[in-house]
Amino acid sequence: MRNVSKFLVFILMISALVVNAQDVPIPSAWSAEIAGQKAIMIVTDGHFSMAYFDAKDHQFGYTEGGKWSMASDASVKLVREYHTKDTAMVGHEDIVDVDYDGQRLFIGTQAWAVLDDGAPGDLGGAWMITGRKRDGEMQPMRRGSRITMKIMSGTRFQWIAYDTATKKFSGSGGGTYTSTDGKYVETIDFFSKDNNRVGAVLPFDFDLKEGDWHHSGLSSKGDPIYEVWSLRE
Repeated sequence: MRNVSKFLVFILMISALVVNAQDVPIPSAWSAEIAGQKAIMIVTDGHFSMAYFDAKDHQFGYTEGGKWSMASDASVKLVREYHTKDTAMVGHEDIVDVDYDGQRLFIGTQAWAVLDDGAPGDLGGAWMITGRKRDGEMQPMRRGSRITMKIMSGTRFQWIAYDTATKKFSGSGGGTYTSTDGKYVETIDFFSKDNNRVGAVLPFDFDLKEGDWHHSGLSSKGDPIYEVWSLRE
């Protein structure tokens, strides 16, 4: 009986150490070095994005992302909405093995180190632009296959403009952000259209109204902007 009790205690101790994919913090951000490039992955509830770029010369590599869902306790289903390196992957479904040890996330054999677990930012989630002020009037954005998304963890952001029907990619940029006392500030780490923008710090005002993100300030060109972003389903 004593040996049985010791065995049960051992099993309980091992069980307490088991962490599976369902325990991954959402939203969160992760980093890895893949094929000589820096990779940043942002995961939110139901959406993900990966960006690859050279951290030394600031050259943008490519980005891919879309929707995810649990396939099992140890695997996820990925459906890509964009893939700038291989457009044939758009719409393709993959089932990939996922493991999480409390610090590192393994997707297949690739290890990702955690950057944040959704804190401290106020804007974690996958947002889609739904309105823009023009000539003093707020105009709703027509919904269609063209999507402008901004995906956020607690400290990282990435925006992506793409078309799921034509598979056309219009641009992407990302980096770190802070959101404090109504001030939203971006620091750019990569930008597909102009790597000279890397390092730029862009301050904006932000407010959350009825679940929507109201974003205002000056664009990188110095033009006034007022945008409304809504969480994606």
